[in-house]
Amino acid sequence: MSAQLSSEAARPLTTGGNGFRRLVRGVRRNRAAMVGLVIVLLLISLAMLAPLLAPYAPDRMGAGRRLTPPSLAHLFGTDEFGRDIFSRIIYGSRLTLTIGAISVGISAVSGLLLGLLAGYAGGWLERVIMRGTDVLFSFTEVLIALAAVAMLGPTLQNAMIAVGIAAIPFYVRITYSQVLVEKNRPYFEAAVAAGAGTFRLIFRHLLPNVMPPLIVVATLGMSTAMLAAAGLSFLGLGAQPPLPEWGLMLSQGRDFITRAPWICIIPGIAIVITVLGFNLLGDGIREALDPGQQRH
Repeated sequence: MSAQLSSEAARPLTTGGNGFRRLVRGVRRNRAAMVGLVIVLLLISLAMLAPLLAPYAPDRMGAGRRLTPPSLAHLFGTDEFGRDIFSRIIYGSRLTLTIGAISVGISAVSGLLLGLLAGYAGGWLERVIMRGTDVLFSFTEVLIALAAVAMLGPTLQNAMIAVGIAAIPFYVRITYSQVLVEKNRPYFEAAVAAGAGTFRLIFRHLLPNVMPPLIVVATLGMSTAMLAAAGLSFLGLGAQPPLPEWGLMLSQGRDFITRAPWICIIPGIAIVITVLGFNLLGDGIREALDPGQQRH
């Protein structure tokens, strides 16, 4: 009887097939979310089809004359080395997606595991994890990333690791708070009374119920990670030449802002559009998963 009660109580969740259909319907009804989805899908398409869409190799010098303004031959112009900016922007979309995915993957997986452990185990383990999280919260995310890059070295890989480490406390706190809420729900108490083991309690009952808010945070975290990595590259602490990373392109073009403004403007626009797309999509997912946030 207790096992049946646990199964019935766990049924009305926002995860699973019904939750996925609800998510799709919610995003489709949200015009802003659809705009964000289109932007994200376009970015993914550019990254996948880069070798077919880019007319030149991203690091090919002399593809055109130096500092050539946008034209039919070079849609976004050329930089100080004669490299085609259009090709570099397209290949840069690959780096942008990679940066976001790896950084968010590091922070989300680490934060999820630590938050689950702290919320479920309690006791001294909870105190150690949450006090460590509080310590990290006392520093800004940018400062943590800068410190990590300073210790690891200024490379794109280290920048992704640094950005991922800096965001771990946010995922820990969200997961921990959600676990505490779910532990007091009837379905979880019924599962405990039915004698469910630790593995089943965590991965069958807690994990599916903490995922919806993490999906929202991860989607929004993509834009934050991209901005942070672009900022590190702009400071010379992330991607290094000749990689076509948008933040690095922005940094390299600032010396030519008066002579060839397109070198700075176009990567900046690419960053703005990409961040806007993930933010719009993240807000749409949040409204779809949270009925109280849905617009009427």
